[in-house]
Amino acid sequence: MTTQQQRYPQRVRNELRFRELTVLRVERIGAGFQRIVLGGDALEGFSSKGFDDHTKVFFPQPGSTFTPPQVTDEGIVWGDGPRPASRDYTPLYDESRHELAIDFFIHDGGVACDWAMNAKAGDSLTIGGPRGSLVVPEDYAWQFYVCDESGMPALRRRLEGLDTLAVRPEVNAVVTIADAAYKDYLAHLSHYNIEWVIGHDAQAVANKLAAAKVPEAEYYIWLTGEGAVVKSLLDLVETKNVDQNLVRGQAYWHKK
Repeated sequence: MTTQQQRYPQRVRNELRFRELTVLRVERIGAGFQRIVLGGDALEGFSSKGFDDHTKVFFPQPGSTFTPPQVTDEGIVWGDGPRPASRDYTPLYDESRHELAIDFFIHDGGVACDWAMNAKAGDSLTIGGPRGSLVVPEDYAWQFYVCDESGMPALRRRLEGLDTLAVRPEVNAVVTIADAAYKDYLAHLSHYNIEWVIGHDAQAVANKLAAAKVPEAEYYIWLTGEGAVVKSLLDLVETKNVDQNLVRGQAYWHKK
């Protein structure tokens, strides 16, 4: 396929800052997700222009304190003591309310999930970034998305953004989940063509991608999830001879 499309996603850099924020409220927003809404003066100047941006979230051990590092001309200066565990999450920033939400997928074990399930208003949480964004035009005529639970917040952010367009593009999404109950997280976006694969069947996901008819131009393909799965999907996309500038594949986690 020879694409005639010339509009490409653009990378932008953000000023790297570490912010100590306060939990404003905790909301269960679906069978599989716990939302933590953050605020505070340190949120001033926060910027996230890409729907799949990553913000690093730090989780100190219970009973310990964590002083956010300082960003200097020489680099990041960390304070004394061990660095806490950290994970990357999709920032959901509401500029009108000056609030930052992070949706945690609820699963057995994991430092982030454990923290989110026990969080309460008034708690503190330190975040860093995002350091940069990939700004993907919203009005590509044909768009294809693949994710599992880890990518559902980014997909939700993207589709909610597309809802604001005067003319909605053709959107196809394949979402693989362990439990059908998790569908409720995207229920308000059911006007988009979302195909569900229950049980994390990688071959079923690949088959749906293989069957996709990518147009000659005005398209965008986004593939996320477990690292090995994403790699296999990227290999599959290459057989379609698409413009690789219009394909984004990113591992959101790796199977141990």
